[in-house]
Amino acid sequence: MNVQFKKGVLELCVLLLISKKDQYGYELAQNISSRIEVAEGTLYPLLRRLTKEGYLSTYLLESTEGPPRKYYSLTAIGLNYMHLLVREWQQFSRAVDEFIEEGTRYGEN
Repeated sequence: MNVQFKKGVLELCVLLLISKKDQYGYELAQNISSRIEVAEGTLYPLLRRLTKEGYLSTYLLESTEGPPRKYYSLTAIGLNYMHLLVREWQQFSRAVDEFIEEGTRYGEN
C-alpha cells in the first residue's frame, strides 16, 4: 500500500481503535497491522503526539507477562477530534471515489 495513503489515515485508525477499547502500544500495532502494514516506529511517535495534544491519556497496568504496560485511552477532546476526522474522511473518500469512477469510465471509452 502506498506509504502516503497510510500516513494520512493512520491517526484516524488509531483513534478509532482506541475508542472501542483502551490499548497498549504493541496491541494497537498488532490490531492495525492485521489490516494495514505499519511499522511500530511509525506508531509510537504518533501516540506520543496524540497524548501531548490531549487527544489520548495514558495509564500503567500490571502485566502477567513482564513489566507494566502503558495503555492509551481516548479523552473527551480526542473523541470530538475523532468524530471530526471521520466526517472529513467521509467527504474526502467520497470525492476520491467520484474521481475514480469518472477516470475509469473515461478509460473504458
